[in-house]
Amino acid sequence: MSLWRLSAGTACVVGKKQLKTDVLPTTAYIMLGEKCQNSCQFCAQSRDSLARADRLSRVTWPEFPGQEAAQAVDTAFQAGQLQRACLQIVNGGQSWQTSITALAALTQESSVPVCISTDIENIAQAKELFARGADRISIALDAATAELYQQVKSGEWTKRWELLKRCAHEFPGKVSTHLIVGLGETEEEMITTIGNCQDNSIRVGLFAFTPVRGTAWADKPPPAIEQYRRIQIAHFLLQQDYSRDVFQYQDGRLIGVRLSQAEMEAVLADGKAFETSGCSGCNRPYYNERPGGVMYNYPRPLTVAEVKQALVESGLISVTGDGWSGAKRKRGI
Repeated sequence: MSLWRLSAGTACVVGKKQLKTDVLPTTAYIMLGEKCQNSCQFCAQSRDSLARADRLSRVTWPEFPGQEAAQAVDTAFQAGQLQRACLQIVNGGQSWQTSITALAALTQESSVPVCISTDIENIAQAKELFARGADRISIALDAATAELYQQVKSGEWTKRWELLKRCAHEFPGKVSTHLIVGLGETEEEMITTIGNCQDNSIRVGLFAFTPVRGTAWADKPPPAIEQYRRIQIAHFLLQQDYSRDVFQYQDGRLIGVRLSQAEMEAVLADGKAFETSGCSGCNRPYYNERPGGVMYNYPRPLTVAEVKQALVESGLISVTGDGWSGAKRKRGI
């Protein structure tokens, strides 16, 4: 079995690396392959990137022998330290064979639920991944619109979206995608795409664009936290089966939600809207963040003060002093 890259946090959880951190991942993140054949402007693994080969977003990925890594993941899973594994396959000439081989190796060593993110082209390949033990598959859109997809990834968004929908209909509740906020879309465009995913039972993992040294977009700024909070709130409301009609836009920006203050407080009080989204058990600590910096996705439950701050940042709900009672009611304070 070849060398596998584990995220630094994963390596710490499974006992392969020491790491000083306040939150550890609850999913084992595994990356296989180097230097993708795609040319995504934001990605350290892009064929045009000058970034370090052991990076993806802000995370470093040390290498370990595959069987040793798989066994370590199983040990951590059995101990309750991990809830799932995420196989991320860099798109190269051997990526399909790598996907099959790695999936077989991991499922042979462990009963951990596995989500695999690999560049498939048809339903038959999705069926084979599930037949070989995948619990979920992820087909990343990244960009919210076809125009942005062409600009950022040099590909056909519509073709990928249609495959994503077909897979979701064939395998209900087992298909995910990734969307990155801050590539140049409007809030309305992002929320519309999230709503389309929700309508097709496609689970969305929401990311904030992160500039990485050595990539084409190294100098592009990340999204404003206010923008990200509004999209997190819209995403969460859509997950709670609220209609898209509740959203009010002006020039592409979400400016209001047609719900009462009391209802907004009650729905958002536990802070779940601001936690990492994606597959169950996926918390991705500090994937888009620096410790002590702006927290786009919280990898743990929020404190009452953090919930209040996130709501203030969104600008969608009035939160003043002790008058804000939602979090206090929810948390029994």
